[in-house]
Amino acid sequence: MAVDVKYRTKAHATGGRDGEARSEDGRFAVKLSTPKELGGAGGDGSNPEQLFAAGYSACFIGALKAAGAALKISVPADTSVAATVGIGPRSEGGFGITADLEISLPGLARDDAEKLVEAAHQICPYSNATRNNVDVGLTIA
Repeated sequence: MAVDVKYRTKAHATGGRDGEARSEDGRFAVKLSTPKELGGAGGDGSNPEQLFAAGYSACFIGALKAAGAALKISVPADTSVAATVGIGPRSEGGFGITADLEISLPGLARDDAEKLVEAAHQICPYSNATRNNVDVGLTIA
């Protein structure tokens, strides 16, 4: 599958889950720490799962807006998406992740919300990247 790349970014990490990561342009920098649940010390840093959840939720709102324009459905200004990302061992070996998106579209009729969420899930880059590889749940709040 070919992708007509319109934007590219680069980030650099050191120290793994107990290090730091930053974007090449310096606009994003984060201290990392491993959660206790994964055998780490915890700490005040973020972790890759939090970063993935933040990215997926923000990107999905963008997909909702694009889908809304295509479907002629007005996306409420106070739309929000809460992404819950889980990590754990896979039965096949290694580790895997799960993602659950709770989508809030205040004031939108249920049938329009369902159409919008389904369309957004088809066009969102995160949804396309995870499709058939990550269990993704979609709930309309």
